[in-house]
Amino acid sequence: MAEQAVQDAGGAPSDAEAKGGMSGKKIVLFVVLPLLLLIGGLAGAYFAGLFDSLLGKGEEAEAHSESEASEQSVFFELPVMLVNLNSGGQKTAYLKISIALEVTSEADASALRTVLPRIVDNFQVYMRELRVEDLRGSAGLQRLREELLLRVNSAVEDVEVMDVLFKEMLVQ
Repeated sequence: MAEQAVQDAGGAPSDAEAKGGMSGKKIVLFVVLPLLLLIGGLAGAYFAGLFDSLLGKGEEAEAHSESEASEQSVFFELPVMLVNLNSGGQKTAYLKISIALEVTSEADASALRTVLPRIVDNFQVYMRELRVEDLRGSAGLQRLREELLLRVNSAVEDVEVMDVLFKEMLVQ
């Protein structure tokens, strides 16, 4: 009996392998694992939106969002502003900026025209306190956009400005 145990442990094939079957580890390694990787990759590609053009979802959503934006949005252009930035006693820096405000209707745009001096004043006072470092990178521009949006919405009570769009920005 001890001799038989030594032969089995010594490298003799077991009954399942001798009959041509695969062990459980081989099934997991060669069948289940690749199948899981394939399903995971396809799910990731679907959620990343790589299949939208094949399924036709991207075109419909894009056309729908463009038509909504063009029907609802009116852009009100502010005059070009030239502001000297807070340099802290160093070389003087200037900001030249051209801004458009996005509102929902033409009536809102006409309401903005009536309070335009207040809007420009709020923007000028805020931007004069900016430093050149405050405007660096996309994060700096996003903070500037958010601050200007807050200031314009506080200047006009009845109109909601949806977005502040930078048409031109030059820091010198």
